Amino acid sequence: MSTTANVFDPRIYAQGIPHETYRWLRDHDPVRWQEEHEVGSWPAGPGFWAVTRHADVVRVLRTPTEFSSWLGATQIRDPDPTDLSFIRRMMLNLDPPDHGWLRRIVSGVFTARRVERFTAGIAARARLLINQIAERGDCDLPADVTDDYPIHNLADLLGIPPEDRGRILEWTNRVIGYQDPDHASAVHGPDGRPVNPRSPAMLADMFEYALSLAAYKRRNPASDIMTALATAEVDGRRLTDPELSMFFFLLVIAGNDTVRSALPGGMLALLDHPDQHRRLLDHPELLDSAIEEMLRWHPPVLSFRRTAVHDTVLAERRIAAGDKVVVFHAAANFDERRFPDPTRFDIARSPNDHVSFGDGPHVCLGSRFARLQLRVFYRELLWRLPDVQLAGPPVRLVSNFIGGIKHLPLRYTPAPPLGLE
Repeated sequence: MSTTANVFDPRIYAQGIPHETYRWLRDHDPVRWQEEHEVGSWPAGPGFWAVTRHADVVRVLRTPTEFSSWLGATQIRDPDPTDLSFIRRMMLNLDPPDHGWLRRIVSGVFTARRVERFTAGIAARARLLINQIAERGDCDLPADVTDDYPIHNLADLLGIPPEDRGRILEWTNRVIGYQDPDHASAVHGPDGRPVNPRSPAMLADMFEYALSLAAYKRRNPASDIMTALATAEVDGRRLTDPELSMFFFLLVIAGNDTVRSALPGGMLALLDHPDQHRRLLDHPELLDSAIEEMLRWHPPVLSFRRTAVHDTVLAERRIAAGDKVVVFHAAANFDERRFPDPTRFDIARSPNDHVSFGDGPHVCLGSRFARLQLRVFYRELLWRLPDVQLAGPPVRLVSNFIGGIKHLPLRYTPAPPLGLE
């Protein structure tokens, strides 16, 4: 294991989370240098430090003065140097104090009251989607249900017209699925190397749409997030067009794919543990804690990168200024030092301080909306189709960033449709 503890290759994750490798790393080499080898047409990189223990992951995420989001952005692959200044405009890739002003804008917009106003619509959509498959007796959960569910919820939240909602899935697959042969549509530059899907050239259509939508919302304000972002002002300043475009990118991609990955992942975790499935059916009051355990078990985001600001030491490893440092959420979520009996799926686990939505200044602002969607969906599905079970193996996304599930075949006793009121 010591020479093969590879947690970089995105193809590994198509076989499932590499828990045995993570466990070995936590026990023997919790901050380990990883070679960043060539994958397909994507060239090799300089390598990085892989961080796998919970305490070390939390330290990295909580101390931007040591581990920066801004220096090299937050993806494992280095961005093209000509794109870096552009990518740094996104809140995800900023450090304090610049990060704080932008976060205050979004915090003021992403309020609990605004999010909760969408509950009835989210519930109606979940019921509608489940109605469409309930009488069949079988379905492919992502393809038939959960790929559409967060897209339309997010579009309602942002105020995107129904006729434009198909673009969200197209943009998400382009940005998130670029490592997966089912989603990749690689564009190569003059040098023959693939163009980063997060580059300005590849995102131009999304940004043009964002600014057009913002202009429309200023003329026709509504009670949605895009109207609020387009008109928000903090300390006498409004978002610039580039800042607004990058917010739109962050909300569309992260807001969609987090829930899109978590829903089938949580369902798979529950069905792999039939005793806990039955326990939840018998005790619906455990749903909120069950969702936290599903998130611990199947984090939608697998990794995030930081860059060392200066020479430092982490878990007795000397890290040089400029080195890439990558935290692995699923590894931290199964750390025996933090979670008693971590390989036991327990829907009543408490405490459950998983890092599936991050930690520190960049903890996910949309986690409230994500949890709302998960809670509403599982309420509609689990007790409606109580004997649901796997009908075949899951098919996972090829990605070292998102823990996506592309196909999850299910079977169950057919159920009649319910009213949508």
